[in-house]
Amino acid sequence: MVQSNGNLESQFQIPKIKFTNLFINGEFVDSVSGNTFETIDPRNGEVIARIAEGDKDDVDLAVKAAREAFDDGPWPRLSPSERRRIMLKFADLIIENAEELAALDAMDAGKLFAPGKNIDIPAAAEVIRYYAGAADKIHGTTLKMSRDIQGYTLLEPIGVVGHIIPWNFPTQMFVMKVGPALAAGCTMIVKPAEQTPLSALYYAQLAKQAGVPNGVINVVTGLGSTAGAALCSHMDVDKISFTGSTEVGRLVMQAAALSNLKPVSLELGGKSPFIVFDDVDVEKVAPLALIGILYNKGEICVAGSRLFIQEGIYDQFVKKLEEMVKTWVVGDPFDANSHQGPQVDKKQFERVLSYIEHGKREGAKLLTGGNALNRKGYFIEPTIFIDVEDDMTIAKEEIFGPVLSVMKFKTVEEVIKRANCTNYGLAAGVMTNNLNIANTVSRSIRAGVIWINCYFAFDPDCPFGGYKCSGFERDLGMEGLNKYLQVKSVATPVYNSPWQ
Repeated sequence: MVQSNGNLESQFQIPKIKFTNLFINGEFVDSVSGNTFETIDPRNGEVIARIAEGDKDDVDLAVKAAREAFDDGPWPRLSPSERRRIMLKFADLIIENAEELAALDAMDAGKLFAPGKNIDIPAAAEVIRYYAGAADKIHGTTLKMSRDIQGYTLLEPIGVVGHIIPWNFPTQMFVMKVGPALAAGCTMIVKPAEQTPLSALYYAQLAKQAGVPNGVINVVTGLGSTAGAALCSHMDVDKISFTGSTEVGRLVMQAAALSNLKPVSLELGGKSPFIVFDDVDVEKVAPLALIGILYNKGEICVAGSRLFIQEGIYDQFVKKLEEMVKTWVVGDPFDANSHQGPQVDKKQFERVLSYIEHGKREGAKLLTGGNALNRKGYFIEPTIFIDVEDDMTIAKEEIFGPVLSVMKFKTVEEVIKRANCTNYGLAAGVMTNNLNIANTVSRSIRAGVIWINCYFAFDPDCPFGGYKCSGFERDLGMEGLNKYLQVKSVATPVYNSPWQ
């Protein structure tokens, strides 16, 4: 591993923070209590800004604004083509402000600035464009009834939606939830993670600038235990869409059930298997496996954190991983040379280090890393354990950091059983040149997305979600739109029809 101490601040002027208040009914406002909280720069542990701390009273105001915008406002009643036009303008504004948006996520979440500007933010705009294109293609079906009755279905917006988004991908999660809800004609309240509130506030302002009416998008920053809980239990919220931990997902479901039985969609944790068969080219697949765990410093729910390598190439593959890690650069996310920035905050930093200690105590062999960097901020070395057993803590629990568990297997049947031996089921990678093996394994693993000879193959048209404790329902694709729609059946008698 290489440590980078440079940065781009001399070449790029880090922007001043423009928006720190709640965004309710088209305006930035203080919280009712007047309380604020700190958002911290993980590069150095310093305060970036103080953010308005919303709680139940603020959620009430935001829901009231969203309810009025849904029941009496123009957004659900606009022609779909007009909603499309406004959403396309929103996407254009995202591109125009890509540099500043990428900088906010780099400061707030420790995400790499250059990939953010050149890849993540443009991809976010494409998600908005995808759903803009779907806005005028929402329609029901004509039914073939068994009697003299004409029947058809309508697809109607579900109403007021509460979006609760995580801290690891503030931009992507915002657009993945807001985009389809806008296309459907819903109004909404977004509760960003308290660790990363900055870009959500910026996106809300861009949406208003694009022409999204007041009250359609509201952003309440605050703590999950107060603002998030109030949103989930609110009697006038029609749906909750949550991405986060499995533990909190259970609380979200409970709050929804105990209030107005609002439907919930959950995208939760993962412990994804990355399976490598011995017919692959090690030189090509090893870099993919390394990116599968170190991308976004391991803070990604589909991280390929359980690497299964078939015994015929195990030693060669491990040697290649060790070789590649030596050139992996950990440093300031504004430094173009950095491959990995800091963990999002001190709590996550300490959590990852505690899992590394678990691995050492339980007998896994440390191949690389295992330590924090000796510098300010929340930086951790890329850490690879080999000789990991399936029952070790690091092989069972989601770490959400740059920690890889490497395991050896012999047969297809064995690895399928071991890959499925987890409470999670979000994603899996299958690396092989044998089509039969690819088909067998992809159909046998209980996970929501299987990537064959690729990884992180996200696309606006490809549904994404989990099995088991990784949640249910889907983001992205048309499935990501359908969850914001209600199906209404309409039937009327047809008398003396000349045909059936």
